[in-house]
Amino acid sequence: MNPDSFRPPNRILMGPGPSNVHPRVLQAMAGPTIGHLDPAFIGLMDEIKSLLRQIFFTKNEVTFPVSGPGSAGMEMAVANMVEPGMKVAVCVNGAFGGRIREMVERHGGTPIVVEAQWGKPIDPDALDRTLSANRDIKLVAFVHAETSTGARSDIEQLSGVAHKYDCLTIADTVTSLGGIPVKVDDWNMDVVYSGTQKCLSCPPGLSPITLNERAVDFIKGRRTKVQSWFLDIGLLVSYWGGAKRTYHHTAPINALYGLHEALLLVQEGGLENAWARHKKNAETFRAGLAKLGLKTLVSEDASLPELVTVVVPDGVDEAAVRNRLLEKYNIEIGAGLGQLAGKIWRIGLMGYTSNEKNIKLCLTALEESMRKD
Repeated sequence: MNPDSFRPPNRILMGPGPSNVHPRVLQAMAGPTIGHLDPAFIGLMDEIKSLLRQIFFTKNEVTFPVSGPGSAGMEMAVANMVEPGMKVAVCVNGAFGGRIREMVERHGGTPIVVEAQWGKPIDPDALDRTLSANRDIKLVAFVHAETSTGARSDIEQLSGVAHKYDCLTIADTVTSLGGIPVKVDDWNMDVVYSGTQKCLSCPPGLSPITLNERAVDFIKGRRTKVQSWFLDIGLLVSYWGGAKRTYHHTAPINALYGLHEALLLVQEGGLENAWARHKKNAETFRAGLAKLGLKTLVSEDASLPELVTVVVPDGVDEAAVRNRLLEKYNIEIGAGLGQLAGKIWRIGLMGYTSNEKNIKLCLTALEESMRKD
């Protein structure tokens, strides 16, 4: 018997990502594929770069989407900014800070960890103490919105501390871009990467990144070659910039159609309005959780509006609840990672998914699903 075409179920995606994709984005992605050096596609590339600069609040010339998910953007940042033997301050308050630490090690760097409890933001004073005690550190990496915990760190302050000690910075904004303010130029951040599948309501597979002149100058002055050919920004700039494009790789054409449409949607609706919508919906959801007697992992002042982490009550089978939500209500939520595995649910209110209807349904479904335990 021959296999049939795959027909995916139409889920309500309320996990830590991906979020539901806006119908206009899906429609845009269904357009005819053209060549990656077609003049029409080169025009699209320029428009995407301009739209990304707007959402990043930057004038950085080197701004483009990496062909790969958020982790590819992370590795691109690390691969280009870390040389063998370099000491790097890595802020770790969850799984993705830990991933940066491992990437630094794999690229020959020595991570000096600034640690905070999972569910807590990084303390800028702790970073200050670390840099004061290690004056040979020249690079600091931190996560804005820690997807494993739902905690938000103040990266404007962290960036300020880093530059006080003449350090360059890498900022992970995978879960924050489009959901809360990310102001690259105002906050003086050097390398910032993100992802498309969270608050931008776009499928996974692309990682917007932006670098300022300080970071570009550092890369140009490296003593050693970037260890990854594919993620070498020096090679990619010739593909994404300039009047004449130099072939580097075959870009994911249709995925870029989708990103372009997603960025247009943000522009049409207004980025500030998107921030306000995420904030309002998170407040509604947290109030509903409180009525159900459920506690959240992160204090309200440090919590992300686009990702709420709920503490699993004693005696409740967290996996069984997730399965019931999926099977009966068609809702996907996320489990805990690492030291929080089995202890929390990660519930996303991101992008197109973040609306009052989904919030009400999720609260009802949670209440009913927990009753069965």
